[in-house]
Amino acid sequence: MSQLLILAAEETENPLVPPIPELVIGLLAFVIVFGFLAWKLLPNINKVLEQRREAIEGGIEKAEAAQTEAQSVLEQYKAQLAEARHEAARLRQDAQEQGATLIAEMRAEGQRQRDEIVAAGHTQIEADRKAAAQSLRQDVGTLATDLAGKLVGESLEDHARQSRVIDRFLSELEEKAEAAR
Repeated sequence: MSQLLILAAEETENPLVPPIPELVIGLLAFVIVFGFLAWKLLPNINKVLEQRREAIEGGIEKAEAAQTEAQSVLEQYKAQLAEARHEAARLRQDAQEQGATLIAEMRAEGQRQRDEIVAAGHTQIEADRKAAAQSLRQDVGTLATDLAGKLVGESLEDHARQSRVIDRFLSELEEKAEAAR
């Protein structure tokens, strides 16, 4: 029967509920381990977590600062590019104006040179015409005097008279030619 009592006592104990002395010892061990971890390990964990948080926030701040700086540099480059484009447009406009001025000056110089050449040509033509007329007067006068001398049968060698006759004859011819025009 004693075995039956032991068996009955074992059957009345619940296997899921530990005995009280084991429960007290386990709870005490848990508190000691938890206290040690809270005292030694938790500050280190919090310190590392705080450092990581600061590093992340610092990284974010650095990234924001870098982005702000990059944005300002971009704006500067855009402003410099716009200024360079404006300067290039101004230089192009100046070059076009200078080209137009140079073309106008060259045209004026060409026109002046052309006018000088034409005037010199007219002067030369007029001088050549006068020289040819003078030479023609002398040749016609000589031929007319010789012909008149042969027709009349006398010599008309008197130069003064000869010049008057020739001049009068040629003047009459010129008047008839102008009247015919």
